[in-house]
Amino acid sequence: MSVVDVPGSKSITARALFLAAAADGVTTLVRPLRSDDTEGFAEGLARLGYRVGRTPDAWQVDGRPQGPAVAEADVYCRDGATTARFLPTLAAAGHGTYRFDASEQMRRRPLLPLTRALRDLGVDLRHERAEGHHPLTVRAAGVEGGEVVLDAGQSSQYLTALLLLGPLTRKGLRIRVTDLVSVPYVEITIAMMRAFGVRVEREGDVFVVPPGGYRATTYAIEPDASTAGYFFAAAAVTPGAEVTVPGLGTGALQGDLGFVDVLRRMGAQVSVGASGTTVRGTGVLRGLTVNMRDISDTMPTLAAIAPFADGPVRIEDVANTRVKECDRLEACAENLRRLGVEVTTGPDWIEIQPGVRGAGTEIASYGDHRIVMSFAVTGLRVPGISFDDPGCVRKTFPGFHEAFAELRGRPGNGVQA
Repeated sequence: MSVVDVPGSKSITARALFLAAAADGVTTLVRPLRSDDTEGFAEGLARLGYRVGRTPDAWQVDGRPQGPAVAEADVYCRDGATTARFLPTLAAAGHGTYRFDASEQMRRRPLLPLTRALRDLGVDLRHERAEGHHPLTVRAAGVEGGEVVLDAGQSSQYLTALLLLGPLTRKGLRIRVTDLVSVPYVEITIAMMRAFGVRVEREGDVFVVPPGGYRATTYAIEPDASTAGYFFAAAAVTPGAEVTVPGLGTGALQGDLGFVDVLRRMGAQVSVGASGTTVRGTGVLRGLTVNMRDISDTMPTLAAIAPFADGPVRIEDVANTRVKECDRLEACAENLRRLGVEVTTGPDWIEIQPGVRGAGTEIASYGDHRIVMSFAVTGLRVPGISFDDPGCVRKTFPGFHEAFAELRGRPGNGVQA
């Protein structure tokens, strides 16, 4: 059996940094993820005047319920979607002029539903170039609050940003959602807000957030479930291999742990306990049709192992994966075709036939960490796979390649190419 120490959750670390910055007092974050995205978020907070003290195993943040400590700032959000969406929302609650820009990749990703909602709440927010994209400037004067309508059909991060903002407004927020993807990520947000002293109520499609601010706390970051999925998939495609990820069990906040239920349906043995989750490869991998709307970040992982199933694998309701770091549906399809796999796609689905009829090839990463990590799992069964940009994994897991190589090389674990 292999026990894999997966780094902290990117999604939870980003939310925790926002909550800590907004809280009254000093918050300690235990075992936060240290990656390009989260370092960029912490750096952005520092540019806004928040004190962030970082040690290897814990970060301390001095909260400022009144908003940024500086009246002007220029913040570069790198590639981070949470950074690029959450920090302008946090800054809006303060007083000052704050400019935000991001990488070319992040500039292409949509922002308009969130910025439209912020403007509806009275925030002076202006896009410098393309409407609904970075760069943008917020001229902040606090947020009164009230009612707002939001389309979260492209990304649940829009709703999360507004939920996090709610307690910092003078009146609180009533957010009516017209569409919503990745519901488990919203549930993470609500659970974490509760840990910082705020209770969100839901009335159908309306989320009600009270004013009053947050309380500082000590918050432990659980391992990243999306990242754990690569290691669970590695076990599932390797007969007799067994992988355990401690710290991700029955009480986990992250919906992406539900990926192991997909692996179970395909034939893997899965055990989810209080202290961790174990997946064991049985030599059986069945085809299936699965709706992954709520766990769409794990879509590339399933696509990457689909050719080893005994029948077609069809993944549905994942249109939002087309507006991630890249168009993940097409990226998966293109790379699978390079391996000689028969693939068809539609607006929100991909269907993959069993069988790899090509040799190893160079995988086009499109600068997307999840494409690289997913096809690393394919490489367990297809020798000769390489990547045009292996280093893009630094976005969420800088040590991924070393950890994966260690897993493959452990005697007796069965996870070998």
